[in-house]
Amino acid sequence: MKSRIIVSVTIGCMFLWSCGNKSRSIDQANEGNTVIQQEDGSLVLNIDKAACYNDISNPASNTAEWKVVIAKPGRFKVWLTSATRDTTDLSYVNSVKVTFLDSFLEVDPVCDKVVKNSEDISYPYYRADSYLGSFYVLEAGAYNLQVISEKVLPREAMNQHSGFTEDTRLMSLLLTPMTR
Repeated sequence: MKSRIIVSVTIGCMFLWSCGNKSRSIDQANEGNTVIQQEDGSLVLNIDKAACYNDISNPASNTAEWKVVIAKPGRFKVWLTSATRDTTDLSYVNSVKVTFLDSFLEVDPVCDKVVKNSEDISYPYYRADSYLGSFYVLEAGAYNLQVISEKVLPREAMNQHSGFTEDTRLMSLLLTPMTR
């Protein structure tokens, strides 16, 4: 009888301990450059919050990376948001590459949509959204997403160049759920 009580207490303690570990892993998912899916199913991946890797000798390989947590799987449209002075020519020298799961998109961005009075972009720039394609996510979970482009510049790099006068800046990547 005494051994059954000890076994029951041990199992109860293990259960409580495992529940505590789950809450800590959720807290850890909110740290760093992790992006959690919003209530409407979209994900906003800001360059300012990405882990950025810059190659001064070959800027075309500059990379921004995020960890994304998908709660509602499905097909997502992928949009690239740029701040630009000229909406007719976004002036990306090389194509933009996006890798997510086992999928790969490579697109020369063009202005598909101009967003007027955007809160995150101020004059003399305009917000230009470029449609890149779509990704399908089969299961909920945490995944890594990368963007490779010469326009990937972390905020620190832009601040170091006080005379930074790029005509176009890559601002974010938007993943929006597709509906029928």
